[in-house]
Amino acid sequence: MIGRRPAKSALPAVITTAAVVLAVVSATASAQPAPECVPATPGGPMWVTAECVDPHYAHPVIDGEVDLTTPIAHRKVTGHFEGTDKRFAIYLPPADQWQGRFYHSVYPLDDENVENNISEEPVLAFGAAAGAYTVQTNGGGGYRVDAAAAKFAKTVAADYYEHTGRIYGYNWGGSGGSFQTTGAMENTSGVWDGGVPFILGSPQAIPNFFFIRALGSLVLADVASAIADAVAPGGSGDPYAGLDAAQRTVLTEMTKLGVPLRAWEDYEYLLGLSGGGTPAGPVGLLGFGTQVRLMDQNYADDFWSQPGYLGTEQSPLGDLLRSKKVDQQVAITQVRRDGGGTPTSLTVDDVALNPAGTALDFTVHTADGANGTLNGTLDAAGTTIALTDGNPPEVLAALEVGAKIRIDNRWWLALPSYPRHQVPARAGSYAFDQYRDADGTPRYPQRPMEIGPAISQNVTGGGTWNGKINGKVIAVCNLLDADAFPWDCDWYAEQVRAAGNADSFRLLYNDNADHIGARTSRLVNYFGILQQALRDVAAWAETGEQPPKSTAYDVRDGQITVPDNAQARKGIQPVAEWEIGGDDRIGAAVGQPVDLDAKIQVPPGAGEITATEWDFTGAGDFVDRPFDRKEHGTVHVAQTFTYDRPGTYFAALRVTSQRDPDSAFEKVRNLARVRVVVR
Repeated sequence: MIGRRPAKSALPAVITTAAVVLAVVSATASAQPAPECVPATPGGPMWVTAECVDPHYAHPVIDGEVDLTTPIAHRKVTGHFEGTDKRFAIYLPPADQWQGRFYHSVYPLDDENVENNISEEPVLAFGAAAGAYTVQTNGGGGYRVDAAAAKFAKTVAADYYEHTGRIYGYNWGGSGGSFQTTGAMENTSGVWDGGVPFILGSPQAIPNFFFIRALGSLVLADVASAIADAVAPGGSGDPYAGLDAAQRTVLTEMTKLGVPLRAWEDYEYLLGLSGGGTPAGPVGLLGFGTQVRLMDQNYADDFWSQPGYLGTEQSPLGDLLRSKKVDQQVAITQVRRDGGGTPTSLTVDDVALNPAGTALDFTVHTADGANGTLNGTLDAAGTTIALTDGNPPEVLAALEVGAKIRIDNRWWLALPSYPRHQVPARAGSYAFDQYRDADGTPRYPQRPMEIGPAISQNVTGGGTWNGKINGKVIAVCNLLDADAFPWDCDWYAEQVRAAGNADSFRLLYNDNADHIGARTSRLVNYFGILQQALRDVAAWAETGEQPPKSTAYDVRDGQITVPDNAQARKGIQPVAEWEIGGDDRIGAAVGQPVDLDAKIQVPPGAGEITATEWDFTGAGDFVDRPFDRKEHGTVHVAQTFTYDRPGTYFAALRVTSQRDPDSAFEKVRNLARVRVVVR
């Protein structure tokens, strides 16, 4: 056992402990060895309980302990699981702050140290303020290592706090971490009492959602700004205006598959046009193209030769893709080498410039008759290939003057329409119904396997998304999420309902937020709603206190919409509505005062408005302005601003609500924006 600790409210400067092996079974002081964890069904995922020991993570080892004062006073306990590369960190606040619970971040991480992964968010400070210690591992491979760390952390905390009662625990994770969170809640019992998965994915999300966006980057990049203007506040509302047949086909397909229409305002992110790289190449496909090429090696050949694929389809979109195709064989005319004789770049016969902006493949015919793949990039002139790292020696040895190289973009044009050939066999994925005939039969050829579930199960650790949650779950999903589409969350809610667990589940839709966070002034940071959800799930599990109702929403053609009014919308996010004549567009002359009036409401049981901030130009310069008019739970605000030069401005009102106005956390935000055209 860990030795007795000094007084917990006044931590000493530093304590370190040599590596000590502490098996969970010994910590329980049980006379009988604990049973090993086993799958609940043959071949199924590991079923982990509070009593069993996962044989892969049976021996946790404490490597060190240190008492720190930043960002809060806490003891940090670090360690690893013997025989693995998995590590954990436990952050224990002083005893006078702890209230018998822990929060556990399970986002797929490379580092168990909270401060190295989510340093921009006050994870430790929030946990301590909420009466919790914090647990984190370096993750990967699903929920099992997290379950082992959570159970061992209870042993450490019980000893540290000299606590003999129950310790409650709650996991939370977003994106790939939502897979791990739902996998954990479905495949464990007595480890965590609740979970908060956020920005949920579905088994069909990878790679299809990224591929459909890559199709958009191939076809819609030139008209993206017009689409963005149409869907922005005060726009025409018709994103299809001016599009040709191929463009309309792709925008319809993207929208029905779930790309939020309003996410087009940030079209550079949506289409992978920002941050460098080639939109439809490795950047636009987020590396999943390589995985598909390994798992479905005949796809590109079929795409360009078989009926039912865009590569052969006689349609405006098929014609467009064929016009972008590059497939040439060229000869090497010069090989440049470094001082050690290793090739660094090649000069080749002129290559037709890549009209699609896609990535290119380079295939070299080696001396032994085999084809080798060359890693490199072609310059804009189409004459020089700069070699990059990772080229096999046998391929480098084949690079001589006169040798032939095939340069093509066949794969990178074929992959973006891959979702057409991945129609899920599992019922309920209605966004894929656009690829079915009236009788439910897929209208396009289907590939030999569904790639999405195969990839996703590696992340969950074998999770099945069956909705059979053990404990309370509050899911948080964002309506502008262009990475994990909003309908994913409705899909999982239906799995929970079908499993008979709706009474233990809430779904909170969060408007004006996307997958990443408040990276533009059009978005709000969603960490406050996560904090409130963690507070609510704890109260729900520990005292039975019911959280607010789930957000009300509708689903149509892959799009999630919510009511404009907070009372009808429910959930916990405040809602601001303009009172400027029923429009979200205002015309004004230079020097003419513009009146901006709005009303703000908070859903039932979700707290009160604590802040209103104004950004009159859309530049992201929010200024806090007090409010004092409140009628029957509705806050009314009004500001007047005079524009001194012509232009189009997007004035914004950012509002914040809280249950506890004195708290530094749980600040739930929303935006209202209006277009102001000044002439």
